Amino acid sequence: MTCGVNEPKPSGSDGQAVEFRIAKLNQVWEKAKRMQLSPVRQAELHSDLKLQEKDELQWKKMKVEGLDENGEKEAQLRRNFNVILAKYGMDGKRDTRPLESNSLKDHDTKEGDIFDDPRLDKLWNKAKSSGKFSNEEMLSLKREFQHHKDKVHEYNILMDTVSRTEEIHKNVISPLEGDAKEHVLHQKHTELKQKMRDLNQGFERLRKLSHEGFTEDSEFREPRVIELWEAAKRANLSKDELDSLKEELHHFETKVEKHSHYQEQLELSHQKLRHVEALGDKEHIKRNQEKYNTLAEKTREMGYKMKKHLQDLSNKISREGLEHNEL
Repeated sequence: MTCGVNEPKPSGSDGQAVEFRIAKLNQVWEKAKRMQLSPVRQAELHSDLKLQEKDELQWKKMKVEGLDENGEKEAQLRRNFNVILAKYGMDGKRDTRPLESNSLKDHDTKEGDIFDDPRLDKLWNKAKSSGKFSNEEMLSLKREFQHHKDKVHEYNILMDTVSRTEEIHKNVISPLEGDAKEHVLHQKHTELKQKMRDLNQGFERLRKLSHEGFTEDSEFREPRVIELWEAAKRANLSKDELDSLKEELHHFETKVEKHSHYQEQLELSHQKLRHVEALGDKEHIKRNQEKYNTLAEKTREMGYKMKKHLQDLSNKISREGLEHNEL
């Protein structure tokens, strides 16, 4: 596993090589390796921790330069860390939120309810029975719906984390519940408010897609990229800025697709390893284990690069949008 291109691995206090340069991230990673996470989820966690490490190390530099006086960045990092714990079921509370769907279990839910969300299911069933979409388009549409579902899941985790940390700080359980509570938290946390706005815009897009179908001039295929492109078009950018961003988004889309491809390969490699292990030929097992380890490493690395690029693009779009609105 690599930290950068040729950086040696950081080592812990006992001189042993460790995965991350920040102790609490190592603890999470060690714990995760003992949990029964699927290979893809484990790789995803690794890239999330890697991104958290980058942000925390950057923040330490900022702090030395006296740049986070009000502690806003620090609070956000703490939130992000808690979100990672919750997302992978490591926050010590039993997760009542439905996890991301596993298409294998679709058959035992009520036919047609595959997104655990009445609004999404209703829209999906309507689109499915409309006869507007080819099989290939249905697959694209399903990806879009799944992406929206994952975003709702992440929003709920963030919402949960924020409200719990606030209650711990105040040491009283706030009497507000439901919508009123959400409203108060939105006022205090622009990040939450922004995420809610993104969700609403995302849902609107799905509604439009389901009713009108895909247009011929769809610029991108990947939901994450489409979302960034839509945000960029709303951000008052000049034509030149939009053109250069469009080109960057095409590069980013390639990265996203490559990452998905690696995730699929990792899953297959894991199945093969399990199969070979059951047969018990040591030499064969060793070969497959090495193959699997290399793939896992590559998938983590790709995941980190993709998430970092996503973070950079999002920041760039919101920053440029702000600058234009202030003019």
